[in-house]
Amino acid sequence: MIMVLHSRVGAVLVSAFIWLLLGCSLSYATPEDIDCLKSIQNSLEDPLGYLNSSWNFNNNTEGFICRFTGVECWHPDENKVLNIRLSDMELKGEFPQGIVKCASMTGLDLSSNHLYGSIPSNISAILPFVTSLDLSSNNFSGNIPKSLANCSFINILKLENNKLTGEIPPELVLLSRMKTFSVANNLLTGPIPTLPVLSPDSYANNLGLCGKPLDPCQSTSKGPKTGVIAGAAIAGVTVAAICVGIFLIFYFRKVSIMRKKDDDPDGNKWTKSLKGAKGTKVSMFEKAVSKMRLSDLLKATNNFNKNNIIGAGRTGTMYKGVLEDGTSLMIKRLLDSKHSDKEFASEMATLGNVKHRNLVPLLGFCVAKKERLLVYRYMANGTLNDNLHFVEDTKKAMDWSLRLKIGIGAARGFAWLHHNCNPRILHRNISSKCILLDEDFEPKISDFGLARLMNPIDTHLSTFVNGEFGDLGYVAPEYTRTLVATPKGDVYSFGIVLLELVTGERPTHVAKAPESFKGNLVEWISLLSNDGKLQDAIDTSLVGKGVDNELFQFLKVACNCVLPPAKERPTMFEIYQLLRAIGERYNFTIEDEILMPSDIGDVGCMEELIVAREVDENK
Repeated sequence: MIMVLHSRVGAVLVSAFIWLLLGCSLSYATPEDIDCLKSIQNSLEDPLGYLNSSWNFNNNTEGFICRFTGVECWHPDENKVLNIRLSDMELKGEFPQGIVKCASMTGLDLSSNHLYGSIPSNISAILPFVTSLDLSSNNFSGNIPKSLANCSFINILKLENNKLTGEIPPELVLLSRMKTFSVANNLLTGPIPTLPVLSPDSYANNLGLCGKPLDPCQSTSKGPKTGVIAGAAIAGVTVAAICVGIFLIFYFRKVSIMRKKDDDPDGNKWTKSLKGAKGTKVSMFEKAVSKMRLSDLLKATNNFNKNNIIGAGRTGTMYKGVLEDGTSLMIKRLLDSKHSDKEFASEMATLGNVKHRNLVPLLGFCVAKKERLLVYRYMANGTLNDNLHFVEDTKKAMDWSLRLKIGIGAARGFAWLHHNCNPRILHRNISSKCILLDEDFEPKISDFGLARLMNPIDTHLSTFVNGEFGDLGYVAPEYTRTLVATPKGDVYSFGIVLLELVTGERPTHVAKAPESFKGNLVEWISLLSNDGKLQDAIDTSLVGKGVDNELFQFLKVACNCVLPPAKERPTMFEIYQLLRAIGERYNFTIEDEILMPSDIGDVGCMEELIVAREVDENK
């Protein structure tokens, strides 16, 4: 008891000493933190200009770096970096080694970018006091560094959605403070160490991993022979040491064999599990589409080569495929569906019959062993997000009539899902990334119905939200309190999309806002509205071209969609009606009154609009 007490007192004193050192360092500003940020800016390619526009070092005042985008300081008036958060900025390059100069930093978030190369083997020396490290959704490769075990303060470690190989270092079991850990969607192999985090989702989609909480590791017949060799090698030691030696030899031999077997620089090694299933038929919903087999999908995507990836999210990875006759398709490799094969086929039959001019057509599906693939019609002009925010210098920004057309068409699609289907379909992950554009720039909603597909126990109030990290800016504020998805939650998310269309800004990064502003798009709009300057939010490329009144009306509709009280937001049907009125002179909706009843009849969705609206209002 006394020894335990001494141990605990010692740990407390050590922790107190460390934080005392950090606290003392805050009493003056050091140039190292400034050099740290300069190094990051110089080492990373910044195509969107977030760092180049915000990180201006021509300033000698105390705390000036604390106003940089993504930088949080220990104190706002001192140049001492606490956290760096640079997620979803399209940054490119290797891990910025110069970050070691931010010696007192405790949090680093570089997620959802295009970083590559290996995670530094001396990561614990670079980030000695880190409590939160998020490198997810990048292109990091190589092994997970063993030195992470020396980051003893770490609580959150997120490495999912990369191309990491090798085993999970057993040394990570030393991270007793760790509460969140994920390495899902990598190329890892070997047994899973006994870590505090045992959720299967944390390790999903690493075909070489085994052991709790995944499937047990298979035994090998070479174990006794290995034991004899190991015993001879360590003769004279205790029986316990012999057992340890046998385990280690067995472990490393197995990892080595699996590495050689599964090493696949293209990242498509999962397709090897489909050997023998290439003749599996693809169930098609449209007779006009030619019959296909799994072998056709493999050939069309070059065995699902990484170069064919056109999108990725929590529901799965989307690939472009081109058939022999030149027909282009989109094939989604679905992740984590909890349904049985029979339930999955039933859900697919339902979704295959959900057809509307503003929905991406689901052409068919394929179940091959553990893999589930969805086949969609290809959308030539990609996502609204890419067309709105990633316009190349040689391309012209989207004009107002096109933006209005997209807004009206998307609203029509979402209104149809909410009000004309029984049971209604909530999207739960609306963003500018889920709105695709065909060859005529007609908006098509993707991923509808997948939230239900990913959740085996589902109602219209499902708690599943299919949001990847960069899409958190679309989540309604009430969801963080209730964890319940509702129609008005969809309305809030769509309101963000409408704000993107009329302002040209991104949900979480407002380029036109002052450097001191660190909020999101909705918060910026709210500030302008309170100051009577709401018109200043409108994209300047659209102003002064004879449509200013339409722009302001559109902006007001968007603002109503993101009102904090959910009951005060309009329904999807009301949004569609309002936008249709704004675009009346463009003849975008001249056929709507004919098409809407026809669409209802095609699918057999018979719910009355007035009933749906009353239900919405009660929620």
